[in-house]
Amino acid sequence: MSTPRVNSPEGSENRPAGLAIRLAAMTYEAVLLFGVAFVVTYAVLALARWTYPMSGTQRAILQALLFVTLGIYFVYQWGRSGQTLAMKSWHLRLLDKRGRPPGLATAVLRYVLAWHLLIPGAIWVALFGGHGLLGAVACTVGFVALLMPALADSKRRLLHDRLTSTRIVRER
Repeated sequence: MSTPRVNSPEGSENRPAGLAIRLAAMTYEAVLLFGVAFVVTYAVLALARWTYPMSGTQRAILQALLFVTLGIYFVYQWGRSGQTLAMKSWHLRLLDKRGRPPGLATAVLRYVLAWHLLIPGAIWVALFGGHGLLGAVACTVGFVALLMPALADSKRRLLHDRLTSTRIVRER
């Protein structure tokens, strides 16, 4: 069954979403997903009767479950309508090169590749620890640095969008 092409009367297919609105949507998404992560974490800790401090294996299992849970959320939403709840609120839509919500394989690949935005921060934490204001600043600077190439892209695509031939457009 093919997904219908998503069209907007304002021609959203030609209106790439800028970085400011995408950052606003990312921030809202993070707030919403904090609740999801909290519930999953609480359920795992309660059901498995784990307590802090957790062992390295327990922490790895919890992180993997959170990664998969968030992945299911994003892949399902992107594949269904091209929009997560935050994207709906900010009138954004994810489209593939045909102007449709991405298919399953593309959505999964985009989700996995999007984690590259956290790599500079992860390297900093691994090398120098994540304590204090300096660690937070280093993580933020790394994240922002990886957003900058989108300014040179005519469709304002980030690396994971370019690699998966997807784009975020404004609906109004």
